[in-house]
Amino acid sequence: MAADRNTIMIVDDHPLFRQGLRRLIEESGQFRVVAEAATGYEAIRQADIHQPKVILTDIQLPGVTGLKIARILKKQHPQSHIIIVSMHVDDEHLFDAVRVGAAAFLSKDIESHQLIDAIVRVSNGEQLINQTVLTRPQLARRVLNEFRSLSGDGRGTSQSSAASQMPLSVREVEVLDCVAQGLSNKEIAEALYITEQTVKNHMTSVLRKLEVTDRVQAVLYAVKHGWIQIGSGTPNVAA
Repeated sequence: MAADRNTIMIVDDHPLFRQGLRRLIEESGQFRVVAEAATGYEAIRQADIHQPKVILTDIQLPGVTGLKIARILKKQHPQSHIIIVSMHVDDEHLFDAVRVGAAAFLSKDIESHQLIDAIVRVSNGEQLINQTVLTRPQLARRVLNEFRSLSGDGRGTSQSSAASQMPLSVREVEVLDCVAQGLSNKEIAEALYITEQTVKNHMTSVLRKLEVTDRVQAVLYAVKHGWIQIGSGTPNVAA
């Protein structure tokens, strides 16, 4: 049975929180809450029955953590998108959430409209957690090192070899470097003395050349190949 894009399961051991979250989600008119679970094991059973498109799970659950449950659910139901919620968003938990395949890691203090927006975007396939990682340079480098380790990608590629394989133009690298520093399209346009539309055009070209789906993946790809750095301060803009 294919997962309905608008179906959601809530996993939290506090009934009042689950009820409030269900009310908020259903009042948005965009989603149906098809299941609730108070424990990780109950979540596994409910996911098998309902196959929800989006699963919201607390990081702290009795018996087994939300992170472990997320890993199991992602393996058994790869079509489901998992959002982990927590009272505290720290680098260690974020790193673990990336490893288990979570699509987003949100604070329980998030505004209601931001939560609904996050659910909409995640249900459409966006990996919001990657954007969160990019705002934390040390964590981003740790994630990249993990990717290198898992893929067996060492650091043996020389800069000259990497440069010869560079598919991007100088201007496209400049734009991508600005993205890595957290600049908006407007800020990039001002920094490079170009229009916002030109920035968008360059990013479209970058995504096509690197065969990735969003700018976060493009940045991670470029950092992995040594073309740019995350959190290096002022973007490297050619005169």
